[in-house]
Amino acid sequence: MAGGSNGHTPNMAQIRAFRLRAHHLDRIYSYEDIPEAAGACGLQNTPPGAWENALYHRVPSCSPAQLEQLLYGCPQSPENRGCPTASETGRTLLQAWSLRGAPFVFPASESGIFLSALIPQAEEPWIYTRGIALALEYLGMEMEPLLELLKQVILRLDNVVITGKNVLDQTLAEWMLPFLPEEKRSLWNRPSIYGEPDRQTIGGAVVSFLLRPCALCGLVVFGRRMPEGPSFTSLRSWLGASLSLEETARQEAQKELVRKYLHCYGPAVPAMFADWLGCSKEQARRLWAAVSEEMEEVRVCGKTAWILAADHDSLFSEPDFSRPVLLLNGYDPYLDQRDRTVLQPDKVLQRKIWRTVSNPGAVIFQGRAVGIWTTRKKGNKMDAAVTLWPDREEKLPDETVLFREISGMVEEWGAFRGLTVREIRRTE
Repeated sequence: MAGGSNGHTPNMAQIRAFRLRAHHLDRIYSYEDIPEAAGACGLQNTPPGAWENALYHRVPSCSPAQLEQLLYGCPQSPENRGCPTASETGRTLLQAWSLRGAPFVFPASESGIFLSALIPQAEEPWIYTRGIALALEYLGMEMEPLLELLKQVILRLDNVVITGKNVLDQTLAEWMLPFLPEEKRSLWNRPSIYGEPDRQTIGGAVVSFLLRPCALCGLVVFGRRMPEGPSFTSLRSWLGASLSLEETARQEAQKELVRKYLHCYGPAVPAMFADWLGCSKEQARRLWAAVSEEMEEVRVCGKTAWILAADHDSLFSEPDFSRPVLLLNGYDPYLDQRDRTVLQPDKVLQRKIWRTVSNPGAVIFQGRAVGIWTTRKKGNKMDAAVTLWPDREEKLPDETVLFREISGMVEEWGAFRGLTVREIRRTE
């Protein structure tokens, strides 16, 4: 690896400042910077709206309408519900199932990096498909033939927009049904064994798992969000061009995916990269090795980790926290660091930030998580609660002053979301 073991040991302040810069959180960015900010490492969109929150914290001058224009292009009207081509609508961003099988928003021009780069090799499992095993056992069928069949029928999305995830699952399951062995069709149509048996069939559940591989092949993307729920079509229908699956293009996209990860989350190790992708350790090591000559070793907490050699000077520069206080929503990319001690060393407090479901927002001071914040919405009004923790590394600013600054940020974010803040209270 380039540079080899050089004994350089960045301190925590340097790592935090480096990551803040990479995540476009070191200063206020402009509307023109949105594609670059979205493409740094992609923006998770679960729960729905998380991507808009993330961009707001990087570009506070943006509005939901502007973000919608970047994602959907033309304004909504009965004549353009499908909006057939990117050239006609100017879509800059795209939403599709990507890392960890979750919906992500990223630049449409970087679709290969966030989609086809994640396609596994022969012996590697597809991301997100582990849970399908129960349905396959019930059907007595193998996954690959079903995936190939779905890939064939899903091509009809080139001319169709389907609204609602459950409707998508069940529609595709119906399209597959005539091509299944006759003795499997009754099993295919039986109630799901994964929950909601009144709304989903076994076939619909199988499709739900297999939609992730189809997304990585560019066969299904998110369209507009309608009042009834999200809509879906093909990438070709939505952007006017298919995803390149040519091997050379895929290999370069895979390298760029690793570079993006290391630039945003380095110093790091392959296991952290695997967790971030949601893929097997084998796939993560293969992708990692493709960029190994561009990496150099550093020491973090006495252990070896890697950065891009090109990021050396940035990492080891004097930390700059000219934007010291941040109020981030849950699931912000900056909070997706796998070495959580960098953000908050106390494991008890870590569990307050990263929960099994419904992560709160985080109060960030100089790159460290020093508290959490939650909101409760009722109509167009909102109440907020903020908890600040004693900081062990260095003293926080005067807590009264800090709480006043945070309160202003809550009100500004509420205005972005079209909400009037009724109360902001401090909790223990």
